[in-house]
Amino acid sequence: MDIEDVRMSRRGDGDAYSRLIERHQEYVSRIMWRFSRDRRLHEELVQDVFVEAYLSLATYREKAPFAHWLARIATRVGYAYLKQNARHRAKENFTLQEWDRLLDDSSHQTEPSQAAEFLYRLLEQLPPRDRLVLTLRFLEDCDVAETARRTGWSEAMVKVQTWRARKKLQKLFEKAGKEII
Repeated sequence: MDIEDVRMSRRGDGDAYSRLIERHQEYVSRIMWRFSRDRRLHEELVQDVFVEAYLSLATYREKAPFAHWLARIATRVGYAYLKQNARHRAKENFTLQEWDRLLDDSSHQTEPSQAAEFLYRLLEQLPPRDRLVLTLRFLEDCDVAETARRTGWSEAMVKVQTWRARKKLQKLFEKAGKEII
């Protein structure tokens, strides 16, 4: 079904591309949510993925599933956003009071949404390359081979980058006086 819509889109059929968007929008949206939790920005990133995909349709080889090709584009768009964001934003650190408020087990148990926000804010403090590899490996649950495919890195590079990024994340926890369990 995707292959035929891709072929028709290449010939200028806008309805065919609309069907591709409709079919894959939720999948792309889930990927891009890992890069930004700001709803407005998230929508822009999703749109950027589909614009880039449309402009790159000529490069799509019909051997692999369209969703895999789209995931790779989404990863590139997300990584570009992370790099741009890192250049334009001063890094914010958690204060000890914020850590205590989020992780204080004696007052109440941390809600899943609070834990997700906490993790997202920690990831924002990492360099884009580290944030990308941790997002793919642990939030998107990609194995080493899939991460390598989506980033264009070698599997050895994925393993090394994952190890380094985890160490940096651990240091962020330790900086606030908390240890990773």
